[in-house]
Amino acid sequence: MKVASGFLSAASAVALSAAMAMPSAFVLQFASVSVAQAATVSSIDVRGNQRVDAETIRSYITIKPGQSFSSADIDESVKRLFSTGLFSNVSVNQVGGTLVVQVSEYQIVNQVLFQGNKKIKDAQLTSTVQLKSRGTFSPDQLEADAEAIRAAYARVGRDDATVTTRTIDLGENRVNVVFEINEGGRTKIAAINFVGNEAFGDRRLSDVIATKESTLLSFVLRDDIYDEDRLRADEEALRRFYFNRGYADFQVVSAFGELDEATNEYTVTITVEEGDKYTFSEISVDSTLPDVPGESLMPLVETQSGDVYNAKNIEDTIIALTEHLAGLGYAFAQVTPRGDRNFENRTISVVYTIDQGAKTYVERIEIRGNTRTRDYVIRREFEVSEGDAFNQVLIQRAKRRLEALGFFETVEVATAPGSEADQVVLVVDVVDKSTGEFSVGAGYTTGGDSPGPSIEGAITERNFLGRGQFIKFSAGGGESSQDYQLSFTEPYFLGRRIAAGFDIYQRQRDYDDYDSETTGATIRFGLPITETLSTQIAYNLSSEEYNLEDGCDVGNDFCGVSNAIVDAVATSPWIKSSVSGALVYNTIDDMKSPHAGIYANVTTEVAGLGGDAQFVKLTARGSYYHTLSEEFDVVGIVSAGGGHIVGYGDGGLRIFDQFQSNDRMIRGFAYGGIGPYDAAGDDDKLGGTTYFNASAETQFPLPLLPESFGIRGAVFADAATLYGSDINVVGVDVQGNEMQWRASVGAGLIWASPFGPLRIDYAVPVLKEETDEVQEFNFGVSTRF
Repeated sequence: MKVASGFLSAASAVALSAAMAMPSAFVLQFASVSVAQAATVSSIDVRGNQRVDAETIRSYITIKPGQSFSSADIDESVKRLFSTGLFSNVSVNQVGGTLVVQVSEYQIVNQVLFQGNKKIKDAQLTSTVQLKSRGTFSPDQLEADAEAIRAAYARVGRDDATVTTRTIDLGENRVNVVFEINEGGRTKIAAINFVGNEAFGDRRLSDVIATKESTLLSFVLRDDIYDEDRLRADEEALRRFYFNRGYADFQVVSAFGELDEATNEYTVTITVEEGDKYTFSEISVDSTLPDVPGESLMPLVETQSGDVYNAKNIEDTIIALTEHLAGLGYAFAQVTPRGDRNFENRTISVVYTIDQGAKTYVERIEIRGNTRTRDYVIRREFEVSEGDAFNQVLIQRAKRRLEALGFFETVEVATAPGSEADQVVLVVDVVDKSTGEFSVGAGYTTGGDSPGPSIEGAITERNFLGRGQFIKFSAGGGESSQDYQLSFTEPYFLGRRIAAGFDIYQRQRDYDDYDSETTGATIRFGLPITETLSTQIAYNLSSEEYNLEDGCDVGNDFCGVSNAIVDAVATSPWIKSSVSGALVYNTIDDMKSPHAGIYANVTTEVAGLGGDAQFVKLTARGSYYHTLSEEFDVVGIVSAGGGHIVGYGDGGLRIFDQFQSNDRMIRGFAYGGIGPYDAAGDDDKLGGTTYFNASAETQFPLPLLPESFGIRGAVFADAATLYGSDINVVGVDVQGNEMQWRASVGAGLIWASPFGPLRIDYAVPVLKEETDEVQEFNFGVSTRF
């Protein structure tokens, strides 16, 4: 029988409500039978299906021929059919002894086409939309995809992009979906205004945030895109900046952008309240754990009475205490800092309270939003896994690690209740960003290793195939040089925090009287010891080939070069097989724009594992960064270094094995311009077995240029000595072999260009020897570390 259309049972009403929550294009029509009047049918007739087999549809129906059913069975059958996502309309009616199931199938998407797009390629837009080829078509999803495309254009600075949609009916229930895109003009940021800041100037705060004003180079840097998520991240960066410099009451009152539709430019205004600057007063640890008195934990505390308030030091203390307690068997110990402000003295006393904590476990880690980066790349940054004890400190550490990767625009880690009271779910929300880079750099030097103009290009991918791997190919050269290098690094070798990689390179040099070609490879492994200390070991293999002018030989005065060079060239090709080990200590706050911290490394290389070279080389270098003026963004840098090499075996040292001076050792002198020389060979520099150097530098913003240009000035003073040549060749008269100091002073310009950091220096020697070679100007790639 067919039930009157006006009758609707309670169960049917529930099913209808569920259907009404579905897309508006759905039309649900069905009749039900009374709960009190159970019915039976002898057959089920499926109508309207084109692609889906009738038996497949019947398999979703809970009603079976010959069995009694009620309206609840109809409701459940309808829900099941809609849950397949295959049908836009379902109608269920009983006609005599037959149950008629009338369905309308969704159309199938044949192709998804994009028209008018240039700034965002088809492949990226395809990953943005949900409608896919051979998938089902939904009008509501079509509109949602159009909005997703508009959002994608907003993220690349094109807020006025428009998207219109249409479909092309191909017959047989198939359609082509077309997104017609008008990309519009590029939105820019005309100005970033800070309101309420007194302790730090606008320039300093602009350096903290990622959003930048538009400049001539913004089309390359892409850092002038107004994005709400980026602005929220900038707010957090400002909070961290102030909290780490004593301003415990700091808050961002508001941060927003106003669009001038006439110029298509944003003006960003960030209003802050700095509050007072605090220092730490009394510091103590209060432990409720048995056998762990608070006094015994004081050596682990990073915060000290009298120091400027620093939130990072508090975080580091919590981490240190938590890890130490976990090692003592208290896996759930909770460290809670409790601060007490003294508003009159502007001090904060801190008590680290330690409790046993609730026993809570990680049920699962749920990762969302990563469209490119693979899940395991994110999971491996967590030191906790499913089933482990929940530890908030380790969670926050993982968040910082994910942010430090540079793979994501934003990283958010939250918790949700698990299936049991003692279970939590970690929810990790990320937004992928572009990690590929193309860079071009240029330089000019008047002498040394590769004199003359030079240019270098590099292609870098920091998240290769979404696997977190680093790969880079670079090529460069000039009038007298050519360089090629391929580098690859897997940061988690064999699933452990061991960085493994290789470098393959070739270098060619053309000097006045000879040329050289070096081909080599390095296999390296890096292992973190602590958060600030790491080690690296490597195996190095290289082949050096040299060619002199025709007829040159030891004892021939017309060769124009020292016999030390002629003797070394005679051994060509020269094979060097060595192992090296390094220790790196790094507490730099920002590797791109350092303002505080220490970067130091010590490296030892032993050559002689086969090949021709036999020596032991030790080098060390350290740099200390300190902000001299927060208000004016002035940074002071003190650096020092040294090295020593000693040969063993029968071969001894060649001139090419010894240290040669360069601009990282001392500026104002040419490459190889100081040190021992051959008095019998036109005073050719021989290099030395030992060097020491030191430098003091002050960097500051240039007052007439916007901070967004990325240009800073510098003044410096350098000192160095190079001595101890170990060359023993017939016809070589080694002079200037004693420790003699050289010094220079100068000024420079540093440009954080989109092609890499570039620098030009002008240095004047103030202490030198008569045979030294001076080079006052130097322009090239800036290398800090």
